[in-house]
Amino acid sequence: MKKITRLRYLLFILFSIFLISCKSLPRQKSSEKSELKPLVITTFTVLADIAKNISGDRLSVQSITKPGAEVHGYSPTPRDLVMVSQAALFLENGFGLELWSKKFTSSVPNVPRFVLSKGMEPLLIDDDIYQGKPNPHAWMSPKRAIYYVDNIVKAFISIDPDGKEIYLDNARRYKNELVELDLELKEALSKIPKEKRILVSCEGALSYLADDYGFKEAYLWPVNAETQVTPRRMERLIEIVSSSNVPVVFCETTVSEKPQLEVARITKTTFGGKFFIDSLSNKDGPAPTFLELQRHNVKLILKGFSLSE
Repeated sequence: MKKITRLRYLLFILFSIFLISCKSLPRQKSSEKSELKPLVITTFTVLADIAKNISGDRLSVQSITKPGAEVHGYSPTPRDLVMVSQAALFLENGFGLELWSKKFTSSVPNVPRFVLSKGMEPLLIDDDIYQGKPNPHAWMSPKRAIYYVDNIVKAFISIDPDGKEIYLDNARRYKNELVELDLELKEALSKIPKEKRILVSCEGALSYLADDYGFKEAYLWPVNAETQVTPRRMERLIEIVSSSNVPVVFCETTVSEKPQLEVARITKTTFGGKFFIDSLSNKDGPAPTFLELQRHNVKLILKGFSLSE
């Protein structure tokens, strides 16, 4: 593993040298360059969707990871490095989600890097090997997603001051949608009796959602960077599900559901499907946008608790 890591890092260094040498090559003609929108790169698709709602047509926003990809342990490619080297801005979540990004972006030091969880108070993981560290999934709360919007606006204005009013207007509209989504989720989830409000998933990614809407949370592992299902983790979750009479358990689209299916089998509990959390679906899927991601997940929860068809 160490040899592979060293080789990958060497490739990054070589590409960095290549990119620096490219700066001495003839530049685009000003007429050609003016037709190109500034490129903004995000670490995963959820951030890209939120950013697109703020940028409108003024910027080009792309995600490094594709729909369905796992962001925690993502391994950037040389192609990713070339793409980021052409960007005007690099947006990441922070809170330890993208452990790979610091080394990755150090190869392109001239590209501004903005952490979207900056200034936000995190919820801390309270057990397992990540105890005391921030839970990185703050976007799973529509309320806290508003912080992301405000930070995206700041980041966009920093590279494009002339677009300030456009970004502020777009942000106001999108924040209104987030407020409406919050009310929608609150009303839907309030239908679940308080004594049954335990969300069981593979990853501990629902902490912010649970905190906002009065649920407890249980999971097989704290974050997807640590997906090993140890006997202790399995036994702990089985005990929680059995003792709490939890009617349904879930997993996430970016990881295997096999361990959770085993929990469901042993506890004679229903497996309710897979949440979209670290990634959107494809355009024709059930979660092509962040707002639809939230609605899809809540539909799964309500169906799992036998409150909808």
